Amino acid sequence: MLKHEYKVGDKVKMRKSHPCGNDIWEVIRIGADFRIKCLGCNRSVMLARKKFERQVKEVVEIASE
Repeated sequence: MLKHEYKVGDKVKMRKSHPCGNDIWEVIRIGADFRIKCLGCNRSVMLARKKFERQVKEVVEIASE
């Protein structure tokens, strides 16, 4: 599988949905950890890079530069 270079502002679909029912998230911080924000309820979650990359199902929208 091809690795995607994630950028702040990318919208991704995760394998598991959030308890609010939404499964689309926005990347708001990148580093050793990723901070992502649920677009359904605006909660944010921090995940380790390895876990984040395993959980991403697809990139829905690429951030405009």
